[in-house]
Amino acid sequence: MIETLRPTSRFDGTEIARHQGQSMNQQQLQAFSEDTNMKRDLGLLEAVSIVISRIIGSGIFRTPAPIMALVGCTSLFGLVWVLGGLVTIFGAVIYAELAAMMPRSGGPYEYLKMAYHPFWAFLRGWAMFFVSETASIAAVALIFGEYLNALWIIVYGEPFNRAILYTVALGTIWLLTWVNLYGVHLSGMVQNFFGFVKIAAVGSIIGVAFTSWSTGNWANFTTPLLPEAWTGSTILVVGAAMRYSFFAFSGWEGATYIAEEIKNPRRNLPLSLFIGIGGVMVLYLGANAAYLFQLPPAKIAESPWVATEVMTVALGASGGILISIAVMLNTFGNVSTQILCKARSWQAMARDGMFFDWFAKLHPKHKTPNNALLGQAMWGTVLLTFAILAENSYEMMIDFFSATSTVFNIMVFASIYVMRKKFPDVNRPYRAWLYPWSLVGILAIYLAFLVITLITAFVPSMVGLGLTASGAIYYYFKVVAKKAPASTS
Repeated sequence: MIETLRPTSRFDGTEIARHQGQSMNQQQLQAFSEDTNMKRDLGLLEAVSIVISRIIGSGIFRTPAPIMALVGCTSLFGLVWVLGGLVTIFGAVIYAELAAMMPRSGGPYEYLKMAYHPFWAFLRGWAMFFVSETASIAAVALIFGEYLNALWIIVYGEPFNRAILYTVALGTIWLLTWVNLYGVHLSGMVQNFFGFVKIAAVGSIIGVAFTSWSTGNWANFTTPLLPEAWTGSTILVVGAAMRYSFFAFSGWEGATYIAEEIKNPRRNLPLSLFIGIGGVMVLYLGANAAYLFQLPPAKIAESPWVATEVMTVALGASGGILISIAVMLNTFGNVSTQILCKARSWQAMARDGMFFDWFAKLHPKHKTPNNALLGQAMWGTVLLTFAILAENSYEMMIDFFSATSTVFNIMVFASIYVMRKKFPDVNRPYRAWLYPWSLVGILAIYLAFLVITLITAFVPSMVGLGLTASGAIYYYFKVVAKKAPASTS
């Protein structure tokens, strides 16, 4: 999916300017450099593990229910998952060029900052913190607690109350924050472990489901195969279902957030994206086929714990217990990866003077953004507290940030065009495959998805966009007003 141009080179800022013959300011020179004060302790294996761990969280075990409830037939159910994977791969095609060109922590934040006015980079970071990314941490932590609840039901016959659910989710966030305070090397080992567990868990669902012939039913794949009628609303339904498919695939860009801690980032970052996404897509399609083999579509539509139900049907209570534990490990690892990656964005913003100054400080020994990690956990606690009060908090939170995330995804994808115009001679170890048609295609898909999201989830979308817009007030007083020349009397 990517075209190799020339062997990877490592330049500092001065050498970039000399070799590329371009006039750049210091910030621009630094953006294209591999020089960093962070430790590069993570190799390709760790980077791939981070991509896999960041993607495979609650989505594949939770979103099949709302997707099937919306589409109501197996053909559209499969279409939603295939489209989700293909769109993700083409998104990675664009990101691969950006990541190899600018191996800086912060990922999309850095790309927006270089391509557009710094305000847009700031606003995305603001939206990530207050709307989308910390909400995702809280949502997945909540799913960890819910699968523990499912396990509790199997063993003891009754669920525990929401106070316990809240305590479990909150404890998960703070425990994994504490782990990440002690250096990226320890975190990297955690990612390797959970990356393996995630693959094993999804693989076991596929293997058990398709070897349990006595409980499986091939008729589930075709009953019903097609929607009752093909109308204009069918497109809206598929588009609405894509929110949950995109969320299940979300996080694939996770390794770009910690680019300054990855060895040989110009090579390993693009490779980690394609290896990680490709592997996850195969697992997702296999898992959903396994669900359908063991459960009819109507059952999937009403099952928030579809993996547990499938394994219970195939192996009995012991199967349900084992997969519940595995899903808990998966969501636990996903929360750990999110905490690791996202705190680097807040630290990068603060380092540039565009977020709370307190977030910029690194731990003197471990060189980790501990203040950003703690601030992230605090806001995650706030969002979790509100989420626990809603009955369908998982779906609501996805609806809440989908439109906001899509707006900024469109801007990041488009930045490849801007960067080629602004910095045509900067070293690009990789170029996007099929450019510009790959860019045109991904932009068209995301624009259509944005329109559908605004139609089908208007109120939560506007709340998220409104909270995002509030960042303009902070930006004015934090950045613009401070830079304005003092008036003279």
